[in-house]
Amino acid sequence: MSIKNFRVAIIGGGPTGSALALMLARACKMPEQIALIQADALTNYGFDPNKDPRVLAINHGSKVLLESLDAWSTQSVAIEHIHVSQKGYFGRTVIDRDDFKVAQLGCVVAYAGLHAALSEAVQASGVEILRGQAGQVLAHDANGADISVGADTIRAQVVIQADGIAQADKTRDYTQAAIIAYARASHPKKGWAFERFTNEGPLAVLPHPLAPDQQAVVWCCSPERAYALKQMSCGDFSTALTDMFGARLGFLRVEAPVSVFPLTLNVKQKLVDGRCAVIGNAAQTMHPVAGQGLNLGLRDAAVLARHLTAWLCEATTSPDGGLKQFEQDRLIDRNLTVRMTDTMSRFFATKNPLPHHIAGLGLFALDTLPALRMPLARHLLQGLRL
Repeated sequence: MSIKNFRVAIIGGGPTGSALALMLARACKMPEQIALIQADALTNYGFDPNKDPRVLAINHGSKVLLESLDAWSTQSVAIEHIHVSQKGYFGRTVIDRDDFKVAQLGCVVAYAGLHAALSEAVQASGVEILRGQAGQVLAHDANGADISVGADTIRAQVVIQADGIAQADKTRDYTQAAIIAYARASHPKKGWAFERFTNEGPLAVLPHPLAPDQQAVVWCCSPERAYALKQMSCGDFSTALTDMFGARLGFLRVEAPVSVFPLTLNVKQKLVDGRCAVIGNAAQTMHPVAGQGLNLGLRDAAVLARHLTAWLCEATTSPDGGLKQFEQDRLIDRNLTVRMTDTMSRFFATKNPLPHHIAGLGLFALDTLPALRMPLARHLLQGLRL
């Protein structure tokens, strides 16, 4: 059986892998030498990507990137203000679009809509899409790797893993679970996103792109409480949610069953092994606080694409230097973002009042001193971009 050869093979057709395929296709004259391996399978959360009900928080930098790739979805709603508070303690801060003189800080986008927009753009790019089974690296050497795709085998000079959970060197069980729910607000506030910290974990309430009064809810708490909440009727869950969040949006009415997922930190320290690289969820899966996961993955893809461009444009060069530089350039941004989300998720999740009082002073300082607020807000807005 003959083995088909590619210059680049990307394993994983989710948002990060698809965005990378589009960036690489624009960088070379022969996009058909790029393979995107897209399994006909459910997402990590058990949903059909085309019907996935989840929403994603996309910061300003990621939105600009996706728009530049002609892969932005109309199923989105702007975030203009971010309100951060903690339940039962003083102190809060607001990050506003006017702080950065931008029309919006970011967006909430429907996963299914973004998946469709990216798929359409990849289809038109000339990249070869290999659908069916998930790709698996069989063996790799100094010149590339062999990958199984169902019953077939392909050969690629560079392989990028962009799906699945990181085969981690660093792990942490947060002893928290995330409840995913969708609620109708009796008094919605256009363009406002909320992050409320509790002694069991953060509670995010975001505007939903499908209706002006609908909110996307990510409620992190102990696994025992999460599964107890899941068993409640919609009415009782709605009351518990509103009590935890407060009255800023009026009553939050949940009409559909909720989903629960355990939360862990998984980080792969080494991003490159020979001609194989990892990005996105294959490199790191983080706590959902502050919605940084996909945004960090898209920055992985952008930096990798930049460092592979010279090699793609000049067939006589080697990709090894670009891969090495990619790993080096991602060190600071990845470490900073992972540590930030890890610290935020654990610092507030305690019944000891002292950290909450310290956090309250910190939130008050952030709100009153722009010099303190701006670096954090800028990282949330666009991340560290070299």
